[in-house]
Formats: sequence, structure tokens, C-alpha cells
Amino acid sequence: MSRWHIVPLSEAPQYQPQLVEWLWQAFGDQQSRAFFASVIESSVRGADFPQTFVALDGVRPVGTVGVWRCDLISRQDLFPWLAALYVDESARGSGLSAALQSYAEAWCRARGFPDLYLYSLCADYYERFGWRYIGDALDYPDVVVRLYHKAL
Repeated sequence: MSRWHIVPLSEAPQYQPQLVEWLWQAFGDQQSRAFFASVIESSVRGADFPQTFVALDGVRPVGTVGVWRCDLISRQDLFPWLAALYVDESARGSGLSAALQSYAEAWCRARGFPDLYLYSLCADYYERFGWRYIGDALDYPDVVVRLYHKAL
């Protein structure tokens, strides 16, 4: 049995401020805090997309992951996306990243999605979890990123 309990953020909205802070610090820039707050707020309201999940160790949030309609403007032809995967420093190296990915994959499978995509700047991480590198793409405005696919 997992030591974490992973739930949709709409079931645990009290963690909204922490998740906004994590995502903004990990993935954002000075102007993007409002973007992450909007994503999280949409999830709390129960929108179909974006969907945000939070991992809890007892009552302490230790990680998050999202499933988004689109996470890469240059590849809007792909859907859905695993996005905003974040594990708190205190839980890194414990298998939580794999658990969050598995939860998001199961959520997508339950809704009939045959595929899931993600992009990353780092190589050799997502391959360990069964993701297949399918080429490079551009993040706005001109950052080359690695594009991954997983058949569900």
C-alpha cells in the first residue's frame, strides 16, 4: 500500500495556495504566477481540463501533477498532456513521481484517452517510467524541448 493518498485538487482545495507556489517557483517566471493560479483555480472548480491532483502524506501535501488539454503551444494537435509534475524536496527519491504519473495515467485511461503526452527539458528521466521520446518541439518563444508519448 502506498504511503501517499492522491486526490483531485477539487476534493482538497485547501492546498491550492501551496500548489500555486510550487508550480510558479518550479516552472514559472516573474510574470507567470497568475497563469498557474488560473490553472489551479480551474481545477478546484472541477473543470474537465486542466485537472490537478495532489499527493498527501497524511495531511501534508508532498507533490502534484496535472492533466492539461494542451501544454505546448507548438503542438496543439496532441491531447491530453501530463503537465506540472512536481515533488516536494522532502519526498524526492521515494517513488512519488512514479505514483503521480500512474495516477494521472489511470485517470486518462478511465476517460477513454488512448495516449498521453508530455514535454521536458531533461533527457533520460521519463524514459525510466515507460515514456517514449518522439522528437523535439519548440516551447514559446524558441526553446527546444523533448517531446514524449505514452500509449495508455
